[in-house]
Amino acid sequence: MQGNDHAVWEGIRNGNVSSLRMLHDRYYFQLCQFANRFLKEMPVAEELVSDCFVKLWSQRERIFIQKSVKAYLYYMVRNRVINYLQQKKKDLIRHTAPVPDCPAEEEMDKLDFYAGLYRVIKRLPEQRQKILKLAAFEGLTYQEIATQLHISVNTVKTQMGRAYQFLKEELDPADFHLFFLLKRQE
Repeated sequence: MQGNDHAVWEGIRNGNVSSLRMLHDRYYFQLCQFANRFLKEMPVAEELVSDCFVKLWSQRERIFIQKSVKAYLYYMVRNRVINYLQQKKKDLIRHTAPVPDCPAEEEMDKLDFYAGLYRVIKRLPEQRQKILKLAAFEGLTYQEIATQLHISVNTVKTQMGRAYQFLKEELDPADFHLFFLLKRQE
């Protein structure tokens, strides 16, 4: 993928907007997740990541990436997050833990997994998304979900079965199993 990223980067340097869109589509979700880990405000994270892509485009002729385009994007976002937090000094303590270095390759792979999972879940109908998130990520029982959403327990069971079937069909089998392992750990 790195070789492909470099070809896309060369397209950007040459003014090809579709290359920028391709790079944006490839990394936007995981960069937003990365930024949001420190900001705890997804709209702000999305804005900062978008700012980074705008800056990448506007300064493309002055930027020289020698190694990994992906790592460069992470460094851009990391630096943008730090700058943002410094501007909000009074909220710094409330919003963040210390900002670590850019993630290791293993951490970036984990963010890739979450970005892919997020894209698949977003394709579910809205009600099914809510039910899946409440069960899988918030650990609510079917009864608690039914009470919270004012629906029957059988509706929750049916929607969960359909959601899991959709995930099983759309995710790589290893990712599907990883989803269940991560769900149990959270």
